[in-house]
Amino acid sequence: MGAEHMLVDDLLSMWWIALSAVLAPMLALATRRTIPDVVWLLAFGVVIGPHMLGLAEQTDSVAFLRELGMGFLFLLAGFEVNPADMRGRQGRHAALTWILCAVLGVGAGLLLLQGEGRVAVVFGIASTSTALGTLLPILKDSGAMSTPLGRATMVHGAYGELLPIVAMSLLLSTRGTWQAALVLLLFAVAAVLTVAIPARFFRRVPLLTKAFAAASNSTMQTTLRVTIWVLITLMLLTAVLDLDVALGAFAAGLLIHTGMRAVAPEHAEEIMHKVEVVGFSLLIPVFFVTSGMGIDLGAVFARWPLLLGFVVVIAAVRGLPVMLREMLTPTGSGLTTVREQAGLGLYAATGLPIIVAVTQLAVSAELISSTMASIMVTGGAVTVLVFPFVASRLTARSGDEVTSR
Repeated sequence: MGAEHMLVDDLLSMWWIALSAVLAPMLALATRRTIPDVVWLLAFGVVIGPHMLGLAEQTDSVAFLRELGMGFLFLLAGFEVNPADMRGRQGRHAALTWILCAVLGVGAGLLLLQGEGRVAVVFGIASTSTALGTLLPILKDSGAMSTPLGRATMVHGAYGELLPIVAMSLLLSTRGTWQAALVLLLFAVAAVLTVAIPARFFRRVPLLTKAFAAASNSTMQTTLRVTIWVLITLMLLTAVLDLDVALGAFAAGLLIHTGMRAVAPEHAEEIMHKVEVVGFSLLIPVFFVTSGMGIDLGAVFARWPLLLGFVVVIAAVRGLPVMLREMLTPTGSGLTTVREQAGLGLYAATGLPIIVAVTQLAVSAELISSTMASIMVTGGAVTVLVFPFVASRLTARSGDEVTSR
């Protein structure tokens, strides 16, 4: 009877989460995507969560699906990253810019929260991340992916995802910094081997490669199954090494896509599309809805000045430095107008998944309260709602001005 009751609880919670996932895109389309799908998912999570209607709860089964959803979100972010762009001149500038932003973010944390160093690190990471996975559909829908602004956003977004995850693993680990660095290096080697060894095996057995490719669009879905196996392998490895699972998921996407482009580029886009179908149909919505379920809006609105202050800090320590670097230094991005440079700053300052991940880690480690985590996650949702909207309007006007000339 106890097991049956747990199953009913799991299914009931998932029913409400699935309903939220159905309604969110309807409202996003009704608002012409001015309010993105992810914001609606968070909002529904708040409504059905324990702090409002209490219709759903984060059971153990739901929590596991949530972790897989986060894994798929960062897997897709890794898929979209072009390592050549990250290694190029523009990528080096983007990496340096993020380091400057992180220093400013930690400094703002020390000044505003008057907390210990690790709390300031949480604040710094949360205020300087970029929601690359959230920005992707916005950029694709607007047709900006192939423009200099779209490419610059991808580069800043890649470092805005990767470097915060690395910082979380190094600076918020229970180990010492040098021990954490060695563990991180061990993970990097193991991650490369996880992808390289099977790839080398397939190259040595061409018939097996052809058979796998031929079956990739059948009921066997061979390439997708291998992709998911690599994802779970690297997530498991990060969990065993006491690193954040987002690092394993991002590394899986980066390595798989790089390997596929080298070995079978014709299948790279196909695999990414399939991962999008699996992820965005259920698992990623579960991640965002359950994130919203953890937000206590009453506590957040009771401290609205802190919420507003966090959004302003994100704009100041992430958006403004990106914009000023574009204006004052030759970064190789090709952005020539102030509107485009300001738009890039706003896109780079759009953060949510990393904020959710780092606050979840900080609450578990008892570095911050659940109320502070709710404020930060809500602040991230505000940036997703406001910053891309303003950026798209700025850059649209810039494009109109160039056309009129």
